[in-house]
Amino acid sequence: MHVLRTPDAAFAGLSDYPFAPHYVEIRDRATATPLRLHYVDEGPRDAAPILLMHGEPSWSYLYRKFVPPLAAAGHRVLAPDLIGFGKSDKPADRADYTYERHVEWMSDWLTALDLKGITLFCQDWGGLIGLRLVAAFPDRFARLVIANTGLPIGTGWSEGFAAWLAFSQRVETFPVGFIVNGGTTRELTPAEVAAYDAPFPDETYKEGARQFPTLVPITPEHASVAENKAAWEVLSRFEKPVVTCFSDKDAVTHGGEKIFIERIPGAKGQPHTIVKGGGHFLQEDAPEELVQIILDHIARG
Repeated sequence: MHVLRTPDAAFAGLSDYPFAPHYVEIRDRATATPLRLHYVDEGPRDAAPILLMHGEPSWSYLYRKFVPPLAAAGHRVLAPDLIGFGKSDKPADRADYTYERHVEWMSDWLTALDLKGITLFCQDWGGLIGLRLVAAFPDRFARLVIANTGLPIGTGWSEGFAAWLAFSQRVETFPVGFIVNGGTTRELTPAEVAAYDAPFPDETYKEGARQFPTLVPITPEHASVAENKAAWEVLSRFEKPVVTCFSDKDAVTHGGEKIFIERIPGAKGQPHTIVKGGGHFLQEDAPEELVQIILDHIARG
C-alpha cells in the first residue's frame, strides 16, 4: 500500500481552525501498512467524550464551530479525520479504500484511545462508519445524534444520491471545496472553500474521496450489505438515547431520519429535529443550533 501524506504547509493559516494536531498510528490489518490518523482533541481529557464524525469529501474542519463551545461547556471533544481525508494519511490506490477497511481503521483508532461514555454526532459517511462503530462497541457509546446520513442495506437510493454518484465518477478534476459549497445553503467564503481543498494538493491525494460514493451499499450486490444488516440488528436493540436532526434541504438524505426513529428503541419519545434551511453539510449552515442539540441531549441524561 503506497501512502501519501499532505504536507503540513498546506494547512497553514486556515480560517477558524486553531486546534493543535493529534495523531495515532494504526496499521492496516491486511497489509500491516502504518497509517497516521489525525484528530482534534480539545477540552478536559477526563470528561466524557463527544465524538464528531465527518463524511465525504470533508474533514474535521467541518466541525470548527462545534469544538470551542462544546469544550467550553466542559466536554472533551474529538473530531478525527478519516483515512484519506484532512490531515490523515491517504492511500494512493482507489482499491485500497473499502467500507470494511474504513470501519477497521476507525475501530482501531477508537480502541487505541480507549474512548468510553461517548456522545456521537455523525453525518454523511460519518454515520455509515460511526454507526458501525456503535454496533461493534455499543457499550462505549452513551448516546447518539444522527444527522443527514444512513446505514444502507442494498435496498435503493435517492435521486439526489444517484446524481451525486454520477457526478463524482465522471468529473475530470474532483473539486472538493466546490462540492462542499454546493452542499450548503449559505455561500462559503473563498477561505472556507480553500480550507476544504487544502488536504488535496493534487488529484493523486483524492482517491479516497473519489471512491467513497461507489462504496455506499445501495444494491444487494454491493459489499458490506451483510455487515450493515448485522449492525442494524444491534441498533434495533440500542436503548440509550438517540436523537435525529436531519435538514429539510438535503436532496441526498431527505426523510432518512424515519428509519432511525422507527427502528432504534432509544429514539422513541426523543425530541427529534428537522433543521430548517440546512443543506447536506448542515454543520456549515446551522452550527449553533446543532451544538445546542448536542448539549441538550447530554443534559437530559
